[in-house]
Amino acid sequence: MAIRLSPVLIAGVLLVSLVSAVPSPSKGDLRSIGVAKVDITPDYPIRLSGYAARKGECEGVAQRIWAKALAIGSDKEGVALLLSVDNCGVPASVRDELVRRMVHKKGIAPERVSVCSTHTHSAPWLKDYLPNLFLGPLPQEQTARIERYTSELTDALEAVALQAMKDRRPGRLSHGKGEASFGANRRTKGGPTDPDVPVMVIRGKNEEIRGVLANYACHCTTLTGEFNQICGDWAGYAQESLEREYPGSVAMITIGCGGDINPNPRPGFELAKQHGEALATAVKAAVAAPMSGINGRLTCTTRSIELPFDTLPTREEWVQKAQDQGYVGQHARLNLARLERGEKLTEKLPYLLQTWAFGESLAMIFLPGEVVVDYALRLKRECDGSRLWINAYANDVPCYIPSERVLKEGGYEGAGAMVYYDKPTRFAPGVEHRIIDHVRDLLPPEIKTRTN
Repeated sequence: MAIRLSPVLIAGVLLVSLVSAVPSPSKGDLRSIGVAKVDITPDYPIRLSGYAARKGECEGVAQRIWAKALAIGSDKEGVALLLSVDNCGVPASVRDELVRRMVHKKGIAPERVSVCSTHTHSAPWLKDYLPNLFLGPLPQEQTARIERYTSELTDALEAVALQAMKDRRPGRLSHGKGEASFGANRRTKGGPTDPDVPVMVIRGKNEEIRGVLANYACHCTTLTGEFNQICGDWAGYAQESLEREYPGSVAMITIGCGGDINPNPRPGFELAKQHGEALATAVKAAVAAPMSGINGRLTCTTRSIELPFDTLPTREEWVQKAQDQGYVGQHARLNLARLERGEKLTEKLPYLLQTWAFGESLAMIFLPGEVVVDYALRLKRECDGSRLWINAYANDVPCYIPSERVLKEGGYEGAGAMVYYDKPTRFAPGVEHRIIDHVRDLLPPEIKTRTN
């Protein structure tokens, strides 16, 4: 991998953007803030993630991909690190190794580290993610390159986190909201979507824009399996557009509860650019409008829960499934091999909830997995949605996380995709209520109660 620190960071100075046309935001608390970016584009061929249809390693680079970091807080009060990664899914094993290094080298508490994937389906496949993506074992040399890239990406995440910490200087945070409409429910025509585009702006003491963080609930699947080049999809193009608009800044995109939302229209390379520009336009409109200052001490919490699976198949049922020559059969044979080794099949999925609360100003929620849109709509309906920011694909992407509605309906997000994620079966009923109840319990009282 050719890891390249941004020239802006090498120079050690972020250029002041021309913001004379932007109204002054309401003042947020002055705090220590740093931003950084690292090029994570490999300089060797590698299998891309997201689509089983691809039969070989990537065929070039359409757009460079990045890991970016936002560091908030001084060493005395405790720094918090939010990382965005242009990848389909960063597994818990990578995030855990990053946390281990941050604890060992900088004393940063695990709950103060969050890693969010943009879910582009045109980035390298990582070890431990989507383990049943391809039929049959990969050639040894391809597996070696996947392991190499996973190791290099872990090093890059550490590097960008440390660079963001080094870049810290006095600044203020503010937040606002835009809207985008290119996300469409892919299960039901006209079905639920989440048009909100929450935006956070990082400004220096002189109000220059140093960074922009935005979120939208939509798959990065404008480019389909026929496209076999490295690319950030719409999220990558949105980031490029925002960094052109605010010279010297670092733009970061996280993905909301878009597990059942696809870009529309699709597919197409030019459409990926079009959707990226649409998202950037929504962000720019939010930045140009009056924003709310982010005040209060940043409190970070995590809670590990378990999500029970439904009744597991019997050995006889696995044997029957194993006759299939496709993914169902391969998945069954993997589980039969586990049983032959005397292993007990997992009955519950470990699930890490994380919240960051800036006093009473704003609460950010980090949910692992491909979370469907019902979660965001319900949380914003039941809580104070104006002060709520919901990230999915955060800290791990173990599988789809269906709502009760989607679980009952079944289909790919409700059941079928578990085969590709190598989970033994679908979730048991009650998964939505369990997650929502625990999330609400972690939110500040002022935010978890709707005010209007």
